[in-house]
Amino acid sequence: MSGTTPASTLITNIGELMTQDLEHRVLTDAAIVFEGERISWIGSRQDAPAADEKVDAEGRAVLPGWVDSHSHLVFAGDRTAEFEARMAGQSYSAGGIAVTTGATRSVSDDELSRLVRDRVKEAVSQGTTYLESKTGYGLDVDNEARSARIAAAEVDEVTYLGAHLVPAGSDPEEYTDLVCGAMLDAVLPHVRWADVFCERGAFTEDQSRRVLTAARNAGLGLRVHGNQLGEGPGVALAVEFAAASVDHVNYLSDKDIAALAETWTGWDAATGQGARGTVATCLPACDLSTRQPLAPGRELIDAGVQIALAANCNPGTSYTTSMAFCVTTAVLQMHLSVHEAVRAATYGGALALGRESGNDVDGERAVGSLAVGHRADLHMLKAPSATHLAYRPGVPLTHSVWRAGVRAFQDNSKGATAKR
Repeated sequence: MSGTTPASTLITNIGELMTQDLEHRVLTDAAIVFEGERISWIGSRQDAPAADEKVDAEGRAVLPGWVDSHSHLVFAGDRTAEFEARMAGQSYSAGGIAVTTGATRSVSDDELSRLVRDRVKEAVSQGTTYLESKTGYGLDVDNEARSARIAAAEVDEVTYLGAHLVPAGSDPEEYTDLVCGAMLDAVLPHVRWADVFCERGAFTEDQSRRVLTAARNAGLGLRVHGNQLGEGPGVALAVEFAAASVDHVNYLSDKDIAALAETWTGWDAATGQGARGTVATCLPACDLSTRQPLAPGRELIDAGVQIALAANCNPGTSYTTSMAFCVTTAVLQMHLSVHEAVRAATYGGALALGRESGNDVDGERAVGSLAVGHRADLHMLKAPSATHLAYRPGVPLTHSVWRAGVRAFQDNSKGATAKR
């Protein structure tokens, strides 16, 4: 956006304002004001205060920007051939990661940065305002450090995933030692989280425990890739280590669901007070691409587990930045309501990243919900309500996006209207 950012902005004549705050408010004929990057007022259009800039939503819906809490944006190359083979009936295995590792290592820093920047821009143009990305396609000390440094310059949250796959020809135990030692030390200045792919063909339970212990001792928050290809120890490890999230969760036993639900018993959903539990992050675009059963989002919510939806953008199993597609799929195929799916893709993602409450980490404001004091991350639709995300599947519905109070995208095409 060129020019000077207004000191305050009023968006008025909002048809539906879905706040996704603790009160779960859905306001009609609404307005919102933000000053700089901070939301300063929300309420009825008739009561709105004046501001330096006035934006007429013309009846369109406004919701929080998507919080994509799981992606792998630092890569080069693609795996189209692997995708075609999978669509022809071959099963998914983690081995394709090695193909991306080779391509990623081969490009320059400038080219890799450009690729990440382009993917972020694509995501923002579809309503995403807060992004996490993992390393994991370097898989040696220098390339993991490079990936972490490049990601830190382009996204909001960086996760260390040296424990993505054991490189071909490496001894698994020696490589795990490297992940827990020199590689961890190299990425530490650039990352806030660490993750491990606890799955057959990747890292065993014992190796995963070593990685999580080393990362915790280094002061990093924890995440786990778990239960993607079958029931396994991923969920139990995530609960044991009080990980912020366990992601994929396609194959869950009753015991797994109960264990995740138990982590939330000390948390008051009405006030956001108490210890955060372990978020179950569902990745429906990945599930469709790998032809795995969709994660049991409905069962998790009914059990009291807080869930997130994320795009899992990566070249092998989910080459998409469309959070709207994930929300649509969650409604149409995972049996979530529109409100539940939008909440999982906004507030749920913020929970998974520990960014749902204001000024609690590094002085940053809360994201994933619209409330006074929170970061002004807004997503305006070319529709009068969020229901249209599922009602009109596949239709691009993003009209405008504000990221930290700055307009980051606007669709100026004709017909970008919300008229019923």
